[in-house]
Amino acid sequence: MAENKYRPKNKNQNRSENEKNHKPMTAAQTASHNSAKRAENAPHTHKNNHRKKKEAPSKTPALPIHYTVLGGLNEIGKNMAVLEYGDDAIIIDCGMSFPDEDLLGVDVVLPDFTYVNKIKDKIRGIFITHGHEDHIGALPYLLKQMDIPVYAGRLTVALIDSKLKEHGLAGKMRLHVVEAGGIIHIGKELTVEMITVNHSIPDAMALAIKTPQGYIVHTGDFKVDFTPVMSPIIDLPRFGELGREGVLALLADSTNAERSGYTPSERVVGESYANLFHKAENKRIIVATFSSNLPRIQQIMSASAKDGRKVAVSGRSMINFVNIAQELGYLHVPEGLLIDIDAINHYPKDKVTLITTGSQGEPMSALTRMAFSDHRKVEVGPDDYIIISATPIPGNEKTVSKVVNELMRRGCVVVYEKMYDVHVSGHACQEELKIIHALTRPKFFIPVHGEQKHLYKHAQLAQSMGMPAKNVLITEIGKTIELTADKMAVVGSVPAGRVLVDGLGVGDVGSIVLRDRKHLSEDGLIVVVATFDSATGEIVSGPDIVTRGFVYVREAETLIDEIREAARRVLDDCSRNPRCDWSMMKSRVRDELSRMLFQKTKRSPMILPIIMDV
Repeated sequence: MAENKYRPKNKNQNRSENEKNHKPMTAAQTASHNSAKRAENAPHTHKNNHRKKKEAPSKTPALPIHYTVLGGLNEIGKNMAVLEYGDDAIIIDCGMSFPDEDLLGVDVVLPDFTYVNKIKDKIRGIFITHGHEDHIGALPYLLKQMDIPVYAGRLTVALIDSKLKEHGLAGKMRLHVVEAGGIIHIGKELTVEMITVNHSIPDAMALAIKTPQGYIVHTGDFKVDFTPVMSPIIDLPRFGELGREGVLALLADSTNAERSGYTPSERVVGESYANLFHKAENKRIIVATFSSNLPRIQQIMSASAKDGRKVAVSGRSMINFVNIAQELGYLHVPEGLLIDIDAINHYPKDKVTLITTGSQGEPMSALTRMAFSDHRKVEVGPDDYIIISATPIPGNEKTVSKVVNELMRRGCVVVYEKMYDVHVSGHACQEELKIIHALTRPKFFIPVHGEQKHLYKHAQLAQSMGMPAKNVLITEIGKTIELTADKMAVVGSVPAGRVLVDGLGVGDVGSIVLRDRKHLSEDGLIVVVATFDSATGEIVSGPDIVTRGFVYVREAETLIDEIREAARRVLDDCSRNPRCDWSMMKSRVRDELSRMLFQKTKRSPMILPIIMDV
């Protein structure tokens, strides 16, 4: 059963007082301490006694750490990794991504769980850094296969719980809330500490994994924001303490590694809203943003309340996030501010703000449906002032532009991208990355979370701060990295890649299916149907020709007749050949028509022969 709704697991998850108050020794103190230890353990020698004191048994040497990334490298999204030490292992994040344009008909892309299934008896827990889809979206699919405890912040657990309900797993999984500073003991020799970081969603955490070899620090997605809207300031002192205690390896977010300077605070957007609400004058305000960006939603609501506007929410994910955030107390909504979307027409337009999904131009999102007059409850026009409060994710520029153009065609005023500072990133830029590197002082560094260009730039940044090139490793998904006190190296590989979800199926869309879909989308389909008399072997019906996506039949009757005649010739020839079975007959029809059609049209439609007998 799930743990008590969203309450921290227990007090012993917090760092012990000894750990909190521990002060690392100076270099001189360390040398003196080590010297004393050596003297204490050295054999005692006396003038008339040559017998040596029996030495204490040697300590078991530390085992190597193995770290395997299953997603989130050379791609945006689908973040997942496995860390192993001896007989214990943990999973870090379990995210999904959305399909590219070439993944026709695919709904969701998941990491490959093959290796996780192979070592499932070793896995002691799944640790989630924050509640974005690219970090939690694949969890229901994994938890259907294995029962593993999940550890995360309070909001993150609530969002995971909501996703599990959609998959029929409500109350069946072990979800544990861990507060910032909480420590979870894993197996015999591992602990995982959760550290507060800033991001575009509350309860974002970094992980400090303590091993006998030293700390492995995983930042998760983060930025350094000294004036956050909805969460504590990033715990930089703790990162500094870890650096003094000894960080073996740093695994840090690389999304903004190409950007110089610092990421602006989320409060910059709040200041922009005040100006934009003034510019909107007598218009209705519609703001499209990420449903998970609760600090931004809070600022929109605050600006609306100050401007005397009611607020409605549109989009399934937006409604879900707002309800969960209100229930947990993350959103502070003045009494009477929120109204149902059905009631927006009962108020003057200049007294309404609508917060909606669709900042990335998603085809089924609320804003896209409004732009193309397909929304059942909202019709936009010249009286609307629309703010797209997000920067297009790489690859989404065209879809966002299409929505913006359509909104403008309807007479709306549209504010988008970098106009008036309506969006700031949730990821650290170069100077913030340098702060984390300087505080943690890792021996080894592995850039994570980003495309190749981001990983490469982050590796360069680490080297610019004095880290030897041999201590920096840009890896790929599926590669297993071995870490010891002395070295870091790739020592193997495991199955990795992507699993495609189409509808209710998981993993049923492979390369052959995608190839066929692409073929159909480009050249169309021709179906050849013929019926034979099983007694005489003669054609009694057809061949009939059916086409989809190839030519318009009424305007290509001559070509269709030629296809029919070519198919008949092949079938007649085969019917006279006793060695020609149905499989060979279909193959010959397919080959002959493919050759003929390419000569005549320079196109290669998919050809599907159907042979029946009566």
